[in-house]
Amino acid sequence: MSENIESKSETLQKFQTPDMKIPVIFHASKKLLPNEYTFSQLENLGKNEKIFSHIAAVSDVHPKKGRKNPTGTIVASRNHIFPQINDTAPNCGMRFLKTNLNEENFSAEKIDELFNELVKVIPTKKFIGTKIPFSLVMNIAKKGVKPITEYFDTHTKNEIENTYQNGNIVEKKDITNKDIFNVIPKLFLYTGKYRLGILGAAGNHFLDLMKITDIKNNEIAEKFNLKKGQYIFLLHTGSGLLGQYASYMYTPKVKEHLSQKIMLAIGTALFKTPFKKEYKKLQKKIKEYQDKNDFFSYDENSTTGKMFTLAHQVAANFGVANRSIITHNLDNALEKIVGKKIDLELLYDMPHILNIKEHHLGETVWVHRNGTSRANGPKRMQNHPLFSQTGEPVFIPSSMSTPAYLGVGTNENVSSFFSASHGTGRRAKTEGNLAKNKKDLLNHMDKACVKLYNAKSKGVILQDSGYYKDIEEVIKGMESNKMIKSVVKMQPIAVLMY
Repeated sequence: MSENIESKSETLQKFQTPDMKIPVIFHASKKLLPNEYTFSQLENLGKNEKIFSHIAAVSDVHPKKGRKNPTGTIVASRNHIFPQINDTAPNCGMRFLKTNLNEENFSAEKIDELFNELVKVIPTKKFIGTKIPFSLVMNIAKKGVKPITEYFDTHTKNEIENTYQNGNIVEKKDITNKDIFNVIPKLFLYTGKYRLGILGAAGNHFLDLMKITDIKNNEIAEKFNLKKGQYIFLLHTGSGLLGQYASYMYTPKVKEHLSQKIMLAIGTALFKTPFKKEYKKLQKKIKEYQDKNDFFSYDENSTTGKMFTLAHQVAANFGVANRSIITHNLDNALEKIVGKKIDLELLYDMPHILNIKEHHLGETVWVHRNGTSRANGPKRMQNHPLFSQTGEPVFIPSSMSTPAYLGVGTNENVSSFFSASHGTGRRAKTEGNLAKNKKDLLNHMDKACVKLYNAKSKGVILQDSGYYKDIEEVIKGMESNKMIKSVVKMQPIAVLMY
């Protein structure tokens, strides 16, 4: 489809076929453009008349198995919500944790001790994580991360104020348990008692210890209290089974696992809601859409649209709750290994998958970010005491053995709906000496001076650096398009991953 690509600049490309109602704006160089299958998915999405202005795609845009829309996109609509645009993990996201540790006070031996402990206390794949009472599950559903901090008496500094929307995605403030039971089966909510505190086995969810190697913007780094040589943790998780189940029941998507099919069948059969008639009609419509090229959508003012919105927001709260509990368990492990409390401070926690209402191009629209980060400039962060001076923090990791960047959003990032890449993304064509097995992968990691822990999955070799785009090329494009300003560059030291 290269004949339909118009180059606007070295790092900005416009794509539109004759059948598309709106264009795709790629915020990337031609070298970073995706494969033909991704273009065909975007062409199909661009035919939809309900989408607002244009589709924004960032440098890490790539297809994902079983998904109708590529990861690395931002799509807006006036009054319709498209559940198939986003992945089935509301508030899959990342947090950046500062420490007062460095090479001088935290040796390689202590790092090894810590990560061997983390393998025990932060499971990557497990049926039961950190058990919590059902009352706390419901408080998380209504209020987000704050009940976690109170229940566990967490010590992470700035955990609420430095989390996206103060850690609560639910807009309705007087929400009741009954409101939640009307949109999510109780069975799904009961899984929340057992499924938090788990890193996750899907994709590339990880906990990384990283060292800041370069300061790119002294002024902002100083405001963030970041220094060269400082150790930080980068944590990437999803919203667990609750997030998946709540999404699947409202989304025309074929279930990937037998367990999902069974749980969805039982949960929805037992689902008691005053909107049963509307929900039955919805299920029939969802079944019809599983094989359609067109995208299923909800009118925001319809009964089912309101049901989906609340279920999506409630499920999203469990993404940040998961990261909060993992952080608490990390804090305890650090204290055990070091022998004293370590200063853990949250710089920011942000979602990568979310439907949210925002103001863009003169209108209030639904923004669907699928594998992308919001990247507001200082003007759009006026309610935050620090980010109103710096812009919203954005984390851009790459493979498990290559550098990562911390940036901040700018005031000029209009064409991407004030968004940025959430990583470098996979190459359309792989390069280099790819790892063929775990032994190869570990050799590559050793050469990069990075230690890998757990790594039990067969698919972990797909996190080898040869599968990922060049981080420097990605950052160069993001800066050229004024999506971010780079603040610091970081190098992985140790990685926990399934």
